[in-house]
Amino acid sequence: MKTASQPTAHLIDGSLYVFRAWHSMPDEFHDADGHPVNAVHGYTRFLCELLERERPTHLAVAFDASLTTSFRNAIYPAYKANRELPPPDLEHQFVQCRAITEALGVRMLVDHTYEADDLIGSTLWNLRSHGFRSVIVSADKDFGQLLGEHDEQWDFARNQRWGPAGVFERLGVHPEQVADYLALCGDAVDNIPGVPGIGAKTAAALLGHFGSLDELLERIDEVAFLRLRGAASCAAKLKEHGESARLYRRLTRIALDAPISDGADGLVRQRGMTQLESLSEQLRFGPLTRNRLRALNSAETSG
Repeated sequence: MKTASQPTAHLIDGSLYVFRAWHSMPDEFHDADGHPVNAVHGYTRFLCELLERERPTHLAVAFDASLTTSFRNAIYPAYKANRELPPPDLEHQFVQCRAITEALGVRMLVDHTYEADDLIGSTLWNLRSHGFRSVIVSADKDFGQLLGEHDEQWDFARNQRWGPAGVFERLGVHPEQVADYLALCGDAVDNIPGVPGIGAKTAAALLGHFGSLDELLERIDEVAFLRLRGAASCAAKLKEHGESARLYRRLTRIALDAPISDGADGLVRQRGMTQLESLSEQLRFGPLTRNRLRALNSAETSG
């Protein structure tokens, strides 16, 4: 999948790994002021392990800061309305996780209008024009739509990697069809209802036949005659909810025009950062974590 001459950038879905640490780490870690920092300790271990294993030369971590202010909320107010805002303790830990990211010299991406997915997508798109391939570190199925021929997605926790062919194996659609697929069958995680009565298998079958949501809606009269269970009902639902599906696609499609810096130089990890020691003291990291952070801060890249 990787060509010998092609540089690689790792683009990390930071919020996902903060949430995972929040849910998986015991409530026994506190900072110097007595605030819980279990998510910070878990996230720091994750980031250290990734840096130690991969020794990436170019990388960025994207965080969500737009749960209620994303451009998608303006399009569809119910977007992610099913999600509770992070409790204050976790919100405080997000700030500390961002501080750790920057203290390790890693580029941080955050915006109040665009989500982490959009920041990763826009960065990937920009890097591709500079000859880079990207490895998206996340388990989120939405990212499948970004994978080009040489790109990968990496579910770090399960240590599973896949390229464009793996998207089809998982969802039954090709990368360029993922946004259409999610618009049709919906995405409960983001409170996107999809077209009533159309589940994942039906959405994949329809896109396999028509190729795209636009083509499907243009040829909607053909749907009733497909060899598909409930084809007539499916056609009726599409006629009734076709415009809603187009709206949902505006939500499921990852933006490629988020404000990011041009080029790859800004993604080169910096070393010799001075704030790590004081941050480690504030977060009450143990000797093992401190030694890992020091080594990563001073190590020469191996490419």
